[in-house]
Amino acid sequence: MQEGEIRFINETVAKTWSWPLSNWKIGIDWRSIFYKSAIIAASGFFLFSIILLKSKTTAEFYSEPVFFSYAIFVTAFLISRIFSAMLYESSMASLMQDTDSARSFYLENYEPKVAFVIPCFNEEKDIADSIINCYKINYPQDKLEVMAVNDGSADKTLSVLKELQKVYPTLKIIDWPNQGKRWAMAAGFETSTADIIIQLDSDSSVDPATFREWIDPFQNPRVAAVCAHGVPKNADKNIITRMQTAYYFMSFRILKAAESTFNTVFCLSGCGAAYRRTAVMPVLYHWLSESFLGRPTTYGDDRALTSWLLKRGESIIYNNKAITYTVVPENWKQFMKQQLRWKKSWIINAIITSRFIWKVQPFVSFFYYFPLVLISFLTPFMTFHALIYTPLTKGVLPFFHIAGVILVTALLVIYYRFLDKNNKYWPYLFLWSLLNLFFMSFILIWAAFKIQDRGWGTR
Repeated sequence: MQEGEIRFINETVAKTWSWPLSNWKIGIDWRSIFYKSAIIAASGFFLFSIILLKSKTTAEFYSEPVFFSYAIFVTAFLISRIFSAMLYESSMASLMQDTDSARSFYLENYEPKVAFVIPCFNEEKDIADSIINCYKINYPQDKLEVMAVNDGSADKTLSVLKELQKVYPTLKIIDWPNQGKRWAMAAGFETSTADIIIQLDSDSSVDPATFREWIDPFQNPRVAAVCAHGVPKNADKNIITRMQTAYYFMSFRILKAAESTFNTVFCLSGCGAAYRRTAVMPVLYHWLSESFLGRPTTYGDDRALTSWLLKRGESIIYNNKAITYTVVPENWKQFMKQQLRWKKSWIINAIITSRFIWKVQPFVSFFYYFPLVLISFLTPFMTFHALIYTPLTKGVLPFFHIAGVILVTALLVIYYRFLDKNNKYWPYLFLWSLLNLFFMSFILIWAAFKIQDRGWGTR
């Protein structure tokens, strides 16, 4: 290990969060160090146990080296994500320091002009809550803009917007025939004069109390975009929403945090993302005109815009202290349509991003992005091998493979509980993992066959 690497690890242990609205105290957090050390120690045991269990899926321990290598690769990859997520707080603290002058970027009264842009299509039930919360923010009104783009709604969305405009006269409404969410988002970038553009889905709402946490990172001129932490506001509706709530926490607080450690978040979630307007404008036309296999890409707008920013070498981060609330699907039909759309957009974006990411982010691309893409494409086939092929041809039931998946999930849950001991949804992460194992991993194959169907699906 090089001297610089040792120094970086030592700084990671010693540094603490220094931003406003934080709960981090100056000094060494011994509880955190102990807990993280325990996770590191447990990871070695888990890695060995998971490899052993998954390899037992085959009739002989070493009879199928490809499957055995896959088990090692996936487990090691997930453990590396947890380790990267452990460095997240340190990376965020460092982000607010100018390494050239050793001064802090943080100013207590940093108040750039901010615009909320909310595309809406048939959202009469949720759009009011989204807009009202924007106006609850404690921020100078002359520096705050709220814009709703009615993208050809067929319900009463426009009527709701006009009623809201009577209460909030500064609300700007753009009403036009349906052109798609991407064009509605672009309208905000083109017509607003704000420094920071915050894109919100029409069923999402900002947490007014944490709004400034969203804006503060932009004091560092290298930051082009900030992804907020998404929380389902209908979490307790049923088992479907509870599973998604557990997944959201894991996806944001562990996976996105790991990406943010390297200033390379690969998807600025549609439920809440803030952009530096000057960073987006140079790529706006390219993003709008993006196509795949000769057809325009109508979905995956958040992933696509993120990729264009990464292509320019911009720094994109996630801030767990900036909170947005969103509505997740409440029934299986709606949920599966959403997942199919997300998988299709992921496939398109993975292919497009793979063409350039190794040039602008070589370390992240070879140690994170390409392994992630490889695992994602291999998983449906390896799952078929473990659950169907091996039992039918060799008479070996997939108990050990399933146990390996549960062990991986258990390791994630341990860190999940460390991050938020009051979060009650962690047991549902096990259900999510089993759902993903038996069903959702195969959606990627169906998505590949349906890739030319550019319909939204849930509309």
